[in-house]
Amino acid sequence: MSWQDLVFLGGSVLTVVALLPTLRDLDARIPLATSVPKFALAVIYTGTFYSLGMTFSAIGLLGTAVMWALVVRYRSPTGRYSSIGRSETPIDGATVAEPSQRLGADGDRL
Repeated sequence: MSWQDLVFLGGSVLTVVALLPTLRDLDARIPLATSVPKFALAVIYTGTFYSLGMTFSAIGLLGTAVMWALVVRYRSPTGRYSSIGRSETPIDGATVAEPSQRLGADGDRL
């Protein structure tokens, strides 16, 4: 194991941690033009680092690839999976407004 392997592992761990808030935010929408290439690059880099014998870097990039895959699946603008984890009907039975229809503090739409 080289120090470079640990540096790349650290960068990958930082990327995984930085993507956690995006996955937790139910209103987050990351364009596919951003998330799909990042996922693809992480997969390619995983194989590249593994072929160079940099196992820790490969493991870190695999984690990054998994995070980007989750962003692609759950946080794309299409919203196909945006209702996962949300309650469709509020307790009082009222209709839930879409994020773009919610009112701001001053009464204007966001």
